[in-house]
Amino acid sequence: MRLKSILGAFTLIGLVSLSGIAAADITVGVTVSATGPAASLGIPEKNTIALMPRTIAGQKINYIVLDDASDTTAAVANTRKLIAENKVDLILGSTITPNSLAMIDVVAESQVPMIAMAASARIIEPMDAKKRWVFKTPQNDIMMSLAIAQHMAANGVKSVGFIGFSDAYGEGWFQEFGKAADLKKLTIVGNERFSRSDTAVTGQVLKLIAARPDAILIAGSGTPAALPQKALKERGYSGKIYQTHGVANADFLRVGGKDVEGTFLPAGPVLVANQLPDANPVKQSALVYIKAYEDAYGKGSVSTFGAHAWDSGILMTAAIPVALKKAQPGTPEFRAALRDAIEQVKNTAGAHGIFNMSPGDHLGLDARAFVMVKIENGTWKYQP
Repeated sequence: MRLKSILGAFTLIGLVSLSGIAAADITVGVTVSATGPAASLGIPEKNTIALMPRTIAGQKINYIVLDDASDTTAAVANTRKLIAENKVDLILGSTITPNSLAMIDVVAESQVPMIAMAASARIIEPMDAKKRWVFKTPQNDIMMSLAIAQHMAANGVKSVGFIGFSDAYGEGWFQEFGKAADLKKLTIVGNERFSRSDTAVTGQVLKLIAARPDAILIAGSGTPAALPQKALKERGYSGKIYQTHGVANADFLRVGGKDVEGTFLPAGPVLVANQLPDANPVKQSALVYIKAYEDAYGKGSVSTFGAHAWDSGILMTAAIPVALKKAQPGTPEFRAALRDAIEQVKNTAGAHGIFNMSPGDHLGLDARAFVMVKIENGTWKYQP
């Protein structure tokens, strides 16, 4: 389905299709981290769900949104509840990698397709019988790792210190960045960890500074990722600092303040859509999301994390008409058909990139899905 028809479907929010009354509603279950350490990521996702289509191909779409409070156990409980009690046809979520990974067994056992809004490639790789039910919209960490490593190498960096979350997000980033660093002949001279709920990282930061790296990569997400950077600045570190696309929201800028000035990071095109050249293939679809979100929540309120939720709606809009040709909502047959249809989405423009799914690739994004960005004067600046 091409961009024009998909965006047309998004204008039908809250309207009844002229093609007739749907035989059965489609129920979408959502679990997001609207509270807890990942709230700055989950809130824009929750806000975006309110903007997504209420009618697709003549079928009413019902959304049931639950908060998992950034907690893995709660995310699993939410998923079980949505499937067992609400009989959902599709699961969206969760916000963060540990939660999304924990949900895989539940959706696979129940054979309900899931679109994650968390970044780690481990959510969909390696492909197996369980992960064939799982898709995701954020860019893979290897894609963003390569972008960072390439930028480092082009800017004279030879040695890198690493500090990341002490969970699947941080470990996944260390593994993938390690591969990218090898390709670009970068030496990793330190590897430290911290918890999303930590209030101090002095010991880890002192070890990294002692290794004297040319640059430091912080593999965190949301506002907790500002903690190591503030500590590095307090201790006088003057090298280059990189963050992941997990910090691309206004709350990170607010919490980080002057300490995050000059930071480099890869990000989805939606973060700097207005600064992109008109020839960028994602600019138009990114601007559609920005307008929809800012019309609802105010100028400057948009974030890349809400766009991951929006892109799950783009995938739904492309796949549901195909699945409806094979089965009715509320049935195992429809859920299987919907899974198959998502896997067949091609050349579909979202806020973050162009999706081309396949049986071996349940992300479907390529290099059009990221740009390099620098934090300057408290805002994001596109780096051509």
